[in-house]
Amino acid sequence: MSDTYDLRDSIAHLESLDGDGTELVTVSVPPEKSLRSVRERLAGEHASAENIKADRTRDRVQRALDRLQRTLREYDETPENGLVAYAGVVDGDLRSFVFDDLPTPVAASTYRCDDRFVLDPLEDAVAPDETFGLVVVERGRAAVGRLVGERVRPVWSSESQVMGKTRAGGQSAQRFARERERQASEFFGQVADVAADAFLGEDPVAGLVVGGTLTTTRAFVDGGYLDHRLQERLLGEYAVEYATEQGLEHLVEQASDQLLDAEQRAAREHLDDFFARLRDGDDVTYGEAAVERAVEFGAVDTLLLASSVPRDRRDELGTAVERQGGEGLVVPSDTERGTQFTDAFGGVGALLRFPVN
Repeated sequence: MSDTYDLRDSIAHLESLDGDGTELVTVSVPPEKSLRSVRERLAGEHASAENIKADRTRDRVQRALDRLQRTLREYDETPENGLVAYAGVVDGDLRSFVFDDLPTPVAASTYRCDDRFVLDPLEDAVAPDETFGLVVVERGRAAVGRLVGERVRPVWSSESQVMGKTRAGGQSAQRFARERERQASEFFGQVADVAADAFLGEDPVAGLVVGGTLTTTRAFVDGGYLDHRLQERLLGEYAVEYATEQGLEHLVEQASDQLLDAEQRAAREHLDDFFARLRDGDDVTYGEAAVERAVEFGAVDTLLLASSVPRDRRDELGTAVERQGGEGLVVPSDTERGTQFTDAFGGVGALLRFPVN
C-alpha cells in the first residue's frame, strides 16, 4: 500500500490538533544538519523557556522540549532524508510524533512554538514533483486546468460567442464564414492567454496536453496561439468530446501515459478494470464484508481501497491480501472516478482470482 497516502493521513490528523497557547513545538532537520546541533538548540530553548511568565505555558513548553530531546537522542545520525518531529500538550495529554522515513529530503531547518504544529515540512514531502497544464478547447467553449498529483484543479472555463454554421449562399456565406473564423481565432487567442497566465507564472507546469476534436486541437496548436514556452512543453493532443471541467478529467484519462506515474496509472487502470468487470458480470466484489470474505478464501488478486478509507483499515486489508500474493492499490477519493467508487461501493472493492459465493 502507498506510504504517501499514509503520510497524508498523518498530516490531516496533525492539522486537527491545536494547543491552548504557543505550546506545540515543531522541529525539522534536513539531512545535512547534525542532530547534535539540534539537540543543543533544544537545550538552549529549554533554558530560555524559564523566562515564560505563565506557569502552565512554561511547564508545557519544557515538557515538549524534554520529549523532543529524548526522541532525538535515539538517533546516532540524521536519517537519510532528515526528520520532522512534533511534541506538545493536546487536550491535557503530552503528544509526540516523529517522521524519519520521508519520501523526499527535508528542505530546511525549523524550530517553532505555536498553537498549531507547522506542517509545511510534511506537506512538501508529499507535494508532487511536477504539475501539468490541461486545455480542452472547441470552437464553442473551453476549459483550462492543472493536474496536481492525481487531482484535476479547474482554472477557467468559458463559452465563446463563435457563430454557428450558416446555410446562406454566395458572398453572404463567404462573409459569414470569414467572420466565424475571425471569432474562432479571437477565442483561441483568449484561451491561449489564460493558459499562459495559469501555467507560466511562479509555478510553471512541466508539460501541457490539449484535448478536443482532432480538427480543433490542430487549429489551436498549429495556429500559433500558444506561448512558445508552452508550445515547447506540449506533450500531445487527445480526442476529448466535451470542453468542460468533466472534459479535463477525460483528458487526463486519455493522456495517462504522459501524466501519471506508474503507481497512479496502475490504480486508474485497475479501477477502470473493476468497473468494466462489474458491468460484464465478471469476477469482482465490493463492500467491506464481501471483500473480507474473499480475502478469507484467498480469492483477491487486486484490492482497491479509496484514500478516504481509514489508514488502519487500509493497512489491515492490504497486508492480508499481499500475504496471499495479491496486490493492494489506493484509489484517490477526490477524482471523478474515485468519488464514484467511494459513493457507490464504499471505497472497497476487489478483482478476484475466482468467484466466491
